[in-house]
Amino acid sequence: MKLFLAKEEGKKSEAKETRMDFEKSSVSIKDDTEMADDDTAQNPESSRKLSSDSDSSDSEDEAEQTQQLRALESDLSTNPSNYDAHVLYIKLLRRRGEIEKLREARENMNVLFPLTPAMWVEWAKDEASLLNDSDSESVEKLYERGISEYLSIPLWREYLNYVLQHDPKVCDSSVDGVSKARNLFERAVTAAALHVAQGSQIWDAYTQFEQSILLTIDQSDIQAKEKQVQRIRSIFHRQLSIPFANMKSTLLSYKAWEVEQGNSLDSESDNVVGISSHVASSYRKAEEMYNARAHLEEHITRQGISESERYQHFMSYLDFEKSFGDPARVQSLYERAITDFPVSSDLWLDYTRYLDKTLEAGKVVKDVYSRATRKCPWVGELWVRYLLCLEHGLASEKEISAAFEKSVQCTFSTLEEYLDLFLTRVDGLRRRLSSARGDDVLNYSLIRESFQQATDYLSPHLKNTDGLLRLHAYWACLELKLNNNLTAARGVWGSLLKTCGSMLEAWQGYIAMEIALGHINEARAIYKRCYSKRFSGTGSEDICHAWLRFEREFGTLDDLDHAVQKVMPRLEELQLFRLEQESKSLTEVTDKRERPLKKTASEKRKSGSITIDEQSPAKRQKSTQNQKKLHEKENTRGLKLAEANGGEEKKGKVEEQVNEQLVKDTYSSKTRLYTDQCTAFASNLNIRAIDEDLKQFFSDVGGVTAIRILHDKFTGKSRGLAYVDFKDEEHLAAALAKNKQMLLGKKLSITRSNPKRGKRESGALTTSEHDSNQSGIEGSSASKESVEISKGSSVAPQVPHSRKHFESIQLKGKNTFAVPRNVKPLGWTTNKPGTKKEEDEKPKSNDEFRKMFMKS
Repeated sequence: MKLFLAKEEGKKSEAKETRMDFEKSSVSIKDDTEMADDDTAQNPESSRKLSSDSDSSDSEDEAEQTQQLRALESDLSTNPSNYDAHVLYIKLLRRRGEIEKLREARENMNVLFPLTPAMWVEWAKDEASLLNDSDSESVEKLYERGISEYLSIPLWREYLNYVLQHDPKVCDSSVDGVSKARNLFERAVTAAALHVAQGSQIWDAYTQFEQSILLTIDQSDIQAKEKQVQRIRSIFHRQLSIPFANMKSTLLSYKAWEVEQGNSLDSESDNVVGISSHVASSYRKAEEMYNARAHLEEHITRQGISESERYQHFMSYLDFEKSFGDPARVQSLYERAITDFPVSSDLWLDYTRYLDKTLEAGKVVKDVYSRATRKCPWVGELWVRYLLCLEHGLASEKEISAAFEKSVQCTFSTLEEYLDLFLTRVDGLRRRLSSARGDDVLNYSLIRESFQQATDYLSPHLKNTDGLLRLHAYWACLELKLNNNLTAARGVWGSLLKTCGSMLEAWQGYIAMEIALGHINEARAIYKRCYSKRFSGTGSEDICHAWLRFEREFGTLDDLDHAVQKVMPRLEELQLFRLEQESKSLTEVTDKRERPLKKTASEKRKSGSITIDEQSPAKRQKSTQNQKKLHEKENTRGLKLAEANGGEEKKGKVEEQVNEQLVKDTYSSKTRLYTDQCTAFASNLNIRAIDEDLKQFFSDVGGVTAIRILHDKFTGKSRGLAYVDFKDEEHLAAALAKNKQMLLGKKLSITRSNPKRGKRESGALTTSEHDSNQSGIEGSSASKESVEISKGSSVAPQVPHSRKHFESIQLKGKNTFAVPRNVKPLGWTTNKPGTKKEEDEKPKSNDEFRKMFMKS
């Protein structure tokens, strides 16, 4: 022991100097004062001047430091998470020697941030300089706190040196003192044994300590001396079996020590000749292990590389160690990594995942999680897994509750992390309440408090989200199963509906609970509350259909009739609204598509006056007026023709021909641009077909730019007709070749859309031919296309620029809805003032006829 202390005497003097850290400034001031006194004796005038300048400078520095301290205190009070402000504040307080504030500042920083090993050493030395050797326990506690946070060889060395130099029992080599030192060394070598780069430093200090103990043993006590020699030899053997960076140096030290004990060995050679076979074998194996890791150690200890490069080298090293499957060595390397990267969340997550897979939940894993959440408190996943680790380790409710309370005070990056944390807490309470294990007496109120806390915190931020629905659904379920309280469960759903009343899934969840419990009337009451609400997407229609299904499965016939009376008007309203929205969107799409189709001046001259969009507003208005006059003239001509022929039936036929001609003329004059887009007209389409089916049908052709399936204006069902746009004539020709091919069980009829001519391009019947043969032969696609406007389609004919004009045209004849033969066609007017009889015979509108039929 004396020999060891003699070797450490130089370190003692260094410790004494460290102990005087806070007195150095005062000693320096004292020395300066003495020198100033000598100068005063020799030159009073100059000394007075220097003294005045020095006092002025010191006062200015002190004022500046005071101002800086106040600014830092203000900053930390408003923003305690400012790491740099903490470091600067501690440094400034240490410089000024304000001990009490310095202790408080360090404690406050350590609550929020990990202190570096160097900061722990500095703190311990500062405290040691203020205490006597007999009062070293508080300093040792600081070292214990430091080594519990990091695997730092320099920190361990400082701790060991402090105990060896300042603990009275250890210094006196008493039995208790030697036992305390040995226990501390064993802890140190256990922690640092696998530190390849620096671990040998702890082992060397251990052997030196034991050698000093050997020198204190009386030479006459041969048994005790032999026992101590064997202890030292065992420490050497243990050290030689572990791969370290300076293994050869350790081997030479061991052989030299054996020579001192009287054994014949070549102490100058670094081979294993002469030592025992099992030690030599262990040494060779350790040497091979070190050689396999030497390049990896060089990468992580190299100076001058970036932090990101060092981090990647650590990851590669960890992968290498994991491949050998030695958990102790992997854990040691993780500890080295987090010492260099203490606030790397990815590293902590990787470390804890590895421990969860390889080690059982216990003190080691719990300690790592505790440090991880202190180093990276903003990572919600670490807190969630920490709570699970405590539950696996059968921790008390007090300990788990304390960890949870700390977690909810942290700031996470996403609300989902908070939700996961609250649900994890409830999961644990549910499991422990169900199992009733241990001495913890839990009741359901803890679960309810946790749910209420989660709702109060998350509801303002997770409104109308699946997360909030999940939370309340879980809560209501536990109120029923664990608490057996139906009223409370309904209250949970009611609370959710107040926040998320526009969320369809919330109503569905409430209804599902009542149906599962067999409460049919309560479920029906909820349907009545929500069927008229507007939900996103198709939710409004879905809830209406769900009510009808519910009544078919659970209700009486009267209940079903009542639901139908409530639901059907609502469905019609929703359907009309959706058709209006689709029509508006189609109009917008069509307008956007036609904007880039403006023609050049030369094209205008070729196309004449049909390019209405490029005309000035005055010309466009004039053109519209001219067209109206033309239509009126044609109407008058038709009326006169009907009067000349005589008979109501002939009048209807003539007017029908006039109307069809008007449609053709307008369609032809207004859609020249559209027909130039290479459009195919498809008929005999399966009413179940959708745009995707047509797109797939023409996939081998390609070039499809748009598809429009025509729907009935009132029912919204497909009419079996569609327009398909192609980008050029080549693709259109290929599409026409697919005429009469099968699509969804029906032969699809495909023709070129050409309403200007009102007939197919190859052998199609004209409109008049179609009219004459309609009773016995299937009408041509072109004829269907030419009269499409008159059938109330929800998709207007492909005449985008003449939409308003067509809305003003009232079509008559055979296309008028439900007109009896003996009634004049709808819209029949004359230029003569109407008599009373004529007013009574004024034809009824389509809506009036529809109402008449519904009443009948």
